[in-house]
Amino acid sequence: MPPERVWDEGLQSERTRLAWARTAATLAVGGLGATKIALGVDIHGFAVVMFALAALCGGVLLARTGVRFRKVQQALHANRPLDGQADAVLAWLGVMAVAGGSFAVVVHLT
Repeated sequence: MPPERVWDEGLQSERTRLAWARTAATLAVGGLGATKIALGVDIHGFAVVMFALAALCGGVLLARTGVRFRKVQQALHANRPLDGQADAVLAWLGVMAVAGGSFAVVVHLT
């Protein structure tokens, strides 16, 4: 029996790339917007740092989108396992930074 092929001729990789780009852009723009709003209403400190960290994570993810896509394509064509651990950790860190900043804003406003 021939080995199972990992590569599929469909557009799964392209859709995944677009999903990563949307996530990264949301983190970057949302983090910058939240930072501006927090500074505008005189909320400083932890919340601003967390929102800026989220923007940074989103920017790095967005910059890595093309590199990640090429590595995924090469791995699929070579029938090797995929490795996206660093990007997943970076996305998780960005989301946790948004959550931490939001919590700090809520605590400050109550």
